Amino acid sequence: MRSPPPPPSQQGGSHGYDTPYGGNMNQGAPGSQYAPNFGGFMNDHTAQMGYQVGKSAVKASQDYMEQNLNRYVSIPALKHYFNVTTPYVLRKLFLVLFPWRHKPWSRQQRPSTAVGGGSGGAQDQGNNSYSYYFLPPREDLNSPDMYIPVMAFVTYILLSTLLAGLQGNFHPQVMGSLFSYALVVVVVEIVVLKLGTYILSITNDSQLMDLVAYSGYKFVGVIVTLMVSEILNLGQGSGGWAGWIVFLYTFFANAFFLLRSLKYVLLPDSSGPSGGGLPQTIARSQKNRRTQFLFVYSYVVQFLFMWILSKQDKPGAKVSGIKGAV
Repeated sequence: MRSPPPPPSQQGGSHGYDTPYGGNMNQGAPGSQYAPNFGGFMNDHTAQMGYQVGKSAVKASQDYMEQNLNRYVSIPALKHYFNVTTPYVLRKLFLVLFPWRHKPWSRQQRPSTAVGGGSGGAQDQGNNSYSYYFLPPREDLNSPDMYIPVMAFVTYILLSTLLAGLQGNFHPQVMGSLFSYALVVVVVEIVVLKLGTYILSITNDSQLMDLVAYSGYKFVGVIVTLMVSEILNLGQGSGGWAGWIVFLYTFFANAFFLLRSLKYVLLPDSSGPSGGGLPQTIARSQKNRRTQFLFVYSYVVQFLFMWILSKQDKPGAKVSGIKGAV
């Protein structure tokens, strides 16, 4: 007894099978071995039309977002603060934690296209006036960036959630409460900066963006405080003498870093070139007010915010309250 021979194929070179919807479920073209054509339902013209419609929709949404965001913040200016490299990030973190012997603190500038002057010949080069712009963070260590503050903000939330779990205070809502807690601190500090720029007559948008970027570096010191104090206190939180010693060091390091860095933002040097549209001449009374604001912001305001963010009993208390309510 032998098995019956297999039925003959319907087409000579096809390797497909019939579908209940008609047609043959082929394996597709030689270039697309695993892409069936579904009986010719999805042809090249339909795919191209769908691609063009999708591309137009994405472009329209991007244009809409940029138009609305440009009302509040300049996208090209914001990209400047995220132009970083890995060596810059490592060197900047070291500078924030150990700023004591760093020199110089002034930001580097580069001349752009000549404005005005003669025809451009050798005899007219002395009559050309140049506008200057600040180098991006990847080319200047003293330039502020927003990559480190944003990453430090996210790391602070994740680290605080982890420490809350290690201390037995974890709850599904702890991450949301920590995010809201840190976001309120950031928003309040930005409001304080905005009020300070209004009082000090700082109308340049780049100066406000610099202040916002500098305000985020405190999260680096807060993260170091939480990690080191947790290790030295054997999991008992950021209190005790060890926690206070680490906190005071990171606070003074951050205050010294801000004091040196913000000096060239709030008190520009009149002898240097005019860069980024910054005013180079300010009145003596205005200079005194800016100096006072610089001291109060670098020491008093930063001490308050860093102390609030470093306290680990607040998230635990919030979680305990949530558990009690449940």
